[in-house]
Amino acid sequence: MSVRSCRALVLLIAALGWLTGCTTAPITGRKQVNFVSASTETQLGVESFAEVKRQHKISQDPAANAMVQRVGRRIAAASKLQADWEFIVIDEPVVNAFALPGGKVAVYKGILAVAQNDAGLATVLGHEVGHVMAHHAGERISRSTLVEAGTEALAAGISSDPGTRQTVGAMLGAGATFGLVLPFSREQEYEADQIGLVLMARAGSDPRQAIGFWQRMQAKAGAGQPPEFFSDHPSDANRIARLQSLMPAALKEYHPAP
Repeated sequence: MSVRSCRALVLLIAALGWLTGCTTAPITGRKQVNFVSASTETQLGVESFAEVKRQHKISQDPAANAMVQRVGRRIAAASKLQADWEFIVIDEPVVNAFALPGGKVAVYKGILAVAQNDAGLATVLGHEVGHVMAHHAGERISRSTLVEAGTEALAAGISSDPGTRQTVGAMLGAGATFGLVLPFSREQEYEADQIGLVLMARAGSDPRQAIGFWQRMQAKAGAGQPPEFFSDHPSDANRIARLQSLMPAALKEYHPAP
């Protein structure tokens, strides 16, 4: 894209009222360029979550739901995000979870066995809510969708076209649900780890338990996990090393839940 075209696109986005400019990610202080407003992010997140609930069976397991609600509410409170929080358990053996803008959180039942306990689940949910706190969805859409596809699809929200709904939902962080692999960048993954570590500590979960969770994930992946070079996600080994380096700061935020 030429400089002139890029400037024209920025002016168009500004005219639509979406340009939020240069922002700063919480906790990490990283500078971001995000062309998507928080209200637009929330609208897309809410609409994508409704689609998720239409497409998947929601678990009625009382123990699983109680655990997700208990841990999720603590993480939500620690995040201080003003949102209409909603937590669901998807009755599928997938080892995954995601949080969408607007406080919409889904946990696949398969990840609960890896989490094992509240601290393990706090690791997962802290990370996912960290993506929302840092507006990674808007940043990712700004980097790709607005440049590659223009602004028309976003201006209309999630259209009636299934392909559009899938793409936007995946861009927001629900890639596994919509069958599309659109991962956050490694930079955003590491940032969500850092934010999540602080969130779980503030929520009363021992951040040192995050190491055990990722070690269990590493063991589950085994030899089937691709090298980090070939993936936008950090390898579990590198993720663990980074978390260990961040642990002293996280422990300063830690006060055990009563």
